[in-house]
Amino acid sequence: MIDFTPVREKKMSIGQLTTVLNKEDLRRLTNEMVDAMLALIADCVDADVIFQPIDPDAYDDYAEDEDEVGLAWKLGHVIVHATATAEENAFLSAEMARGVPARRRRSRYETPWEKVTTIAQCRARLEESRRMRLACLDLWPDAPHLDNVVTPWPSAGEVNAVGRFALGLWHDDDHLAQIANIVQQAKAARA
Repeated sequence: MIDFTPVREKKMSIGQLTTVLNKEDLRRLTNEMVDAMLALIADCVDADVIFQPIDPDAYDDYAEDEDEVGLAWKLGHVIVHATATAEENAFLSAEMARGVPARRRRSRYETPWEKVTTIAQCRARLEESRRMRLACLDLWPDAPHLDNVVTPWPSAGEVNAVGRFALGLWHDDDHLAQIANIVQQAKAARA
C-alpha cells in the first residue's frame, strides 16, 4: 500500500507523492485498500456494526445534527463515510482524465449510516465501492489529460487525475486505525 506519511507530515504534497503512479497503480492500490478494510472487519458480527465506541477525539464539524458533532462513529458510519469519499474522488478523477475542466466542487453521495446495521452490509458496501472505483478508472482514456489540474483545498496542493484519485485512498488510509479501534472495542465488549 502507498505510504502517505510524507503527506501527513507536510513534507510532500499529494501531487508530488503520486507523480510516479499510473492508472494500473491506482487499480492495484484500490484493491489493496479495500482488501485491508475487509481484513479489519473479517471477524466482526452484526453487533460490532452498531456498537457505540468511545472516541475522546470525535469531532465532526460537518454533522447535520448538532448532537452528533462529538459523537464517536459506529463501524457502519466509518465504512459508508470512507467509501463515499473515495468514490467522490474516483468520479472526479475520471472527469479530469477525460479532459473535463477541473473545478473545486463536490460529487458525493453517502449511504445513510443509520441504515447500515449488519456486517454483510458493510462488506457489500466495500465491494460495491471497489467496483465503482475500478469502473471509474476504466473511464479514463488511453491518453489521460494529466495536465488537467485542480487545487481541491489549499493544503492539498495541485493535483491531476492521479492525485485526485489518490486523495480518496489517502482518506481511506486515515480511517484504517479508526476501524481497527472500533473493531477492538466491539470485540472486547462482546468478550
